[in-house]
Amino acid sequence: MNMQNLMAQARKIQSEMERLTQAIESKEFTASTEAITVVANGKNEILKIEIKDESILSAKEITEDMLTVAVNDVLNQIKKEKNDKLGKYTGGMGGLF
Repeated sequence: MNMQNLMAQARKIQSEMERLTQAIESKEFTASTEAITVVANGKNEILKIEIKDESILSAKEITEDMLTVAVNDVLNQIKKEKNDKLGKYTGGMGGLF
């Protein structure tokens, strides 16, 4: 393979990675527990936290635990999406991008 073809292929891969990254970053991810819903975007930014059951607010520790579970779940969804979509280009390091 000559250098010109190699460079063209590299540009094509870079363009595809940028397109996929933009698509992931603009996507919203949602995770819920029984009482809390967390929405984040593919940039790992929390967009919304909704408390569906106000009775948990009286139990600080339960509220904190449910928030932790929901936030970790939504962040793991984003990481998985990045690895699934970008892993073939990054050798499984999609979470770094």
